[in-house]
Amino acid sequence: MDDQHQRLQAFVKLGNFLRKYCEYANNGTGKIAEDPPLFSRLDEIVLSAGYKNGWFTKKNVLYALEQWGNALNEEQLSAWLGNYKLKQETPKTVAIVMAGNIPLVGFHDFLSVLITGNRALVKLSSDDGTLLPFLAELLVNTESSLEGFIQFEKGRLTNFDAIIATGSNNTARYFEYYFGDKPNIIRKNRVSVAVLSGKETQGMLRALGEDIFRYFGLGCRSVSKLYVPKGYNFDAFFEAIYPFREIIDLSKYANNYDYNKAVYLMSGYQILDNGFLMLKEDLNYGSPIAALFYEHYTSQKSLRERLEKDKNDLQCIVSNGFLPKEVPFGHTQLPGLRDYADGINTVEFLLKTSQN
Repeated sequence: MDDQHQRLQAFVKLGNFLRKYCEYANNGTGKIAEDPPLFSRLDEIVLSAGYKNGWFTKKNVLYALEQWGNALNEEQLSAWLGNYKLKQETPKTVAIVMAGNIPLVGFHDFLSVLITGNRALVKLSSDDGTLLPFLAELLVNTESSLEGFIQFEKGRLTNFDAIIATGSNNTARYFEYYFGDKPNIIRKNRVSVAVLSGKETQGMLRALGEDIFRYFGLGCRSVSKLYVPKGYNFDAFFEAIYPFREIIDLSKYANNYDYNKAVYLMSGYQILDNGFLMLKEDLNYGSPIAALFYEHYTSQKSLRERLEKDKNDLQCIVSNGFLPKEVPFGHTQLPGLRDYADGINTVEFLLKTSQN
């Protein structure tokens, strides 16, 4: 059995573990199927993640673990990698600077580096510093050949051949200054938007609520702005998203809601408000927590042209029959293995780097 197949199987086994753990954590079943001490350790890690980062609620951490559990199966991994020759004669060391806005946000980079036969030198965000080391430990325990291929670095990154760094527009300038001489993928701020026609069903609008509220709107795949036709009535939208009202029970979210509402009212802005989400007409893309920007359009053609012009600022465009590469309602937080951040194919980048 070659190294490539062994690594793939290690991730398949990790996916199987995560699926069983989530079944146990969500439904109270699955204890017998796996090692109870491992489940207990992950229970503690999930809770500690929430203590260190108040946005990492148990519900959202389990959601992230479940999505990766579903993705890490042999069929999907093989389909994703089937067109590549992954044999790596001389492994490269690839540094990964991870963000911490949502749980395991950098896992795809971590997976891509290891599955292509390279070494991962990982700098975790302090906001998400507990989950990945546990999963890495499981991988090494499953596949001993991965030992020495995973290193977590708390200090300055040195001795690497390429880098994948994710951050804000400000940190991207820092990354480009310090790491510009290395092969790199440097990611900046991106946002997601939805285009409504006014003909959406309640089911579609309810699904859009998942795109808006999952991870409290903190991810680049979280919808932060709506485009609506002139004269659009928001009543149906507010009715459809009402089931998400419990989001206001999290104090961090409620504090942001209260603060942003006070700022808008004192500034004299007109807002639409349902008690847990504010809608503000705004030309900008990135709305603050507990708020959603919206903008009217009169021409679909003009809107398509604008979104095409701003494509480097956009991660997902949610719509129904508006664009060929649109994301269906309710699917922004369900990316497949081929849904690369910023549209940059990480596997191709890594394979190209290994040839140099």
